[in-house]
Amino acid sequence: MSASSSILPMPDDPLPPDPLPQDPPAVAPPATTEAIRDAARSAADSPDRVAAALDLAEQLGHTLPVPGDGRTAELWGALAVLGETDLTVARTVEPHLDAAAILVQARRDGYLTDDFDATGSWGVFAAEGPGGRLCASRSASGDAWVLDGHKPWCSLADRLDRALVTAWLDDDTRGLFAIDLRDERVTPADGSGWVAHGLPEVTSVAIEARGLPARPVGPAHWYLDRPGFAWGGMGVAVIWFGAARAIADQVRRRRRAPDQIAQLHLGQLDLLIWSGDTMLQAAATQVDGSMETTPEMLALRVRAQCAQIAEEVLRIADHAMGPAPLALDRDYAQRVSDLRLYVRQHHAERDLAALGAAVHASTAPADRGGQP
Repeated sequence: MSASSSILPMPDDPLPPDPLPQDPPAVAPPATTEAIRDAARSAADSPDRVAAALDLAEQLGHTLPVPGDGRTAELWGALAVLGETDLTVARTVEPHLDAAAILVQARRDGYLTDDFDATGSWGVFAAEGPGGRLCASRSASGDAWVLDGHKPWCSLADRLDRALVTAWLDDDTRGLFAIDLRDERVTPADGSGWVAHGLPEVTSVAIEARGLPARPVGPAHWYLDRPGFAWGGMGVAVIWFGAARAIADQVRRRRRAPDQIAQLHLGQLDLLIWSGDTMLQAAATQVDGSMETTPEMLALRVRAQCAQIAEEVLRIADHAMGPAPLALDRDYAQRVSDLRLYVRQHHAERDLAALGAAVHASTAPADRGGQP
């Protein structure tokens, strides 16, 4: 159940020096599990954990591969280790890695030129909500794009350098744009309303844009329609799994001699972690070219399975260890709170219903006994 027993492999090369910012991540040397774990622990112990995590994100953005390049298991192994080590660090690093992968894909598809500045720390803001929209329009000169309006759920908007953000081109169509968050024409909301006990340092706020210059990244629909959108969602789920693995490992390491009920808990946790490892290895193989279904259906399956594993591990750990670690172990209590909030990025029954709809749509009428 520990990281060392995971079947998500990590190679043995040492963590290399930080390469030039424009180097594509897919060609950088790999990093070891222990090097990433040590770097994440160092960031977690920093007086400014988010700042240290953003520095780590930039380094890993040059080091780790992008999904779908034949090394997805390596990437996911790194994400699981981050989740196992510290969820604030993992939650800070993951969007930068997602943005780096999006930019690599956009460059390969011919949508970005060599003069595109990809330096600094990045986020990805694609959520929608009530209270207004972020809209894209042509500038007065007609040769550029500007953004105006409101965008909710922009994590660390006041700490990042840049972001990839979705904006409405019309009533039904969204495009992806790169923005500079240091520009005075974009304003993050006050983060004092963020009262979460989980991930308290990773504040999510709205941003307001007023004539903000923006650079399109791909045509309309490209961001949402590309396979990488599904791959990025699976990467988040791998972090949930890594955190669940750490909680299961803490139950396993208890010093009290197990009775039959404790052995039951250990067996349940072993089955959950083993099944998660096995599922993620199979999913990584599919992402790297042996797809048995659509990327969207695979992502729904992976995210649902990781979310269910996380929720079940939390339940079993509560039953196995009782209130003591939740009340007296600061690190454990924080990990539990962090994971409970983070895993709510999965939309529970709604995502399972979406999976069911995808299954139904993929089933031929003859396989349904001729029923429509």
